[in-house]
Amino acid sequence: MSATDQHSDPVETYLTTLEAALHGPVRAKARLLEEVRDGLTDAVAEHASRGLPHDRAAELALRDFGSMDDLVASCQRELTIAQARHTSRSIAVTAPFLVACWFLVRNAGDDQDWSLPWAAQLMAVYLAGTAVVAALLAAGALAATGTLARWLPTPDELPRMVGWTGTTASISMAVATLALATASILATNWPLIALACSLAATSHAVMAGSVRACRQCARLPIMGGAV
Repeated sequence: MSATDQHSDPVETYLTTLEAALHGPVRAKARLLEEVRDGLTDAVAEHASRGLPHDRAAELALRDFGSMDDLVASCQRELTIAQARHTSRSIAVTAPFLVACWFLVRNAGDDQDWSLPWAAQLMAVYLAGTAVVAALLAAGALAATGTLARWLPTPDELPRMVGWTGTTASISMAVATLALATASILATNWPLIALACSLAATSHAVMAGSVRACRQCARLPIMGGAV
């Protein structure tokens, strides 16, 4: 099919509009669009087998799929849950690095008299606790959208909770990065604190994008009410 035919094909136009309206993990979105494409292709082929021209067969197939608004709402709900799982996994994997940062800071040297490194250690303990709580909440969200979803409906507020949990953890990592960067200037054993700072910064970078996407998906209207 040429580029001109693709542009004028009602099915391709429909899929392009659907793709622009949906937000979520790239792979999950691509898989969902492929499923819709396959369904529409089969429906068009079925109508065409009765001797209808392609445009008429495509029109009937699209009508059978229902309104664009209904399909977007249904697909977006699936993608929002997928994004919540993706973000929860990101939190569960990266949040423990704050604990590693605390461990590195604690072992950066006990003979230092600097007050700022000690304050940074106390802050690291607090932020490590935040990371543990975030990781536990993320694990719960993974269970709620995975194993438990077989028997219980996924709560509508779950994606929002995951988004704000991730935001808290991400901010904690940013604060830890700043505190550790400051501490490394004054600390004698600065390489360990610098390493901890790098871990916190990397964890923040990995998590931040997924958290923003989760909050964006959580604000979108979906079937069954707003998340």
